[in-house]
Amino acid sequence: MEVVRLRKVSKRYGRRRILTDVDLHLNAGELVALVGANGSGKSTVLRLMAGLSRPSAGTVRRTARVVSYVPDVFTSHDRLSASAYLRHLGRIRGLSSGTARSRADELLDRLALTGGADTPMRKLSKGNAQKIALAQALLAPPQLLVLDEPWAGLDATAHSTLRELLTETAEQGAAVAFTEHSADVVRTTATRVCRLDHGRLTTTQHHTDLTELHLLPGADLDWQRHPDVVDVRRTDTGVTVLLPTGSHDAALLTALNHGWSVVTVRQVKPE
Repeated sequence: MEVVRLRKVSKRYGRRRILTDVDLHLNAGELVALVGANGSGKSTVLRLMAGLSRPSAGTVRRTARVVSYVPDVFTSHDRLSASAYLRHLGRIRGLSSGTARSRADELLDRLALTGGADTPMRKLSKGNAQKIALAQALLAPPQLLVLDEPWAGLDATAHSTLRELLTETAEQGAAVAFTEHSADVVRTTATRVCRLDHGRLTTTQHHTDLTELHLLPGADLDWQRHPDVVDVRRTDTGVTVLLPTGSHDAALLTALNHGWSVVTVRQVKPE
């Protein structure tokens, strides 16, 4: 079932064009990663999905009645404790006091909030504030969950827990969309990867297996602009390029045509 669809969506802020003719939909049960360079329009797409922004052109259609959002920067409330804040939001979202308290405690326990649930939010580190941002989005079961770089600032244990929580949310029937720069996180979490380049949706791939190319540089070549590339990492000996398996042949041909040397080609399977 389709949960949200962007059709021919463009977005401007003044004279600055952020998005151009974006066609994108999310179905129930999907985990969709939006990837691309900073400034490519990923956060704007998320805000449009969540209804926090309106398109300058085109349409956004949502069937989801319950939408949850995790921003890239979470502003914590100065006066409330983590537990009190979450209980308050739970009541706003229609949960009973007992259910809100129980769900908040469960999420904070799983995310391993440092200092305990009664810690004043003004005293939380960035990583622990991010755990509160995640917990508030998951208090009531969402039908659409959008998250802007949700792994930022989290410790290693919480990284794994967040992947579990997002997978569980999708398995319960929600559509989940997130932005993330780490290819490993995208590989182990997403069921579909959509790439944005300068405000345009350039590729959308069902994400099963990836192929990793380790290359030695030749002529000047910007791999970030290659339409199929999921991630690019500089190494001491060259460049590692990650692509969906099946679309890597074109990248290999591009590399060879520009004088690059292919060191290894390795298929990477999701964990």
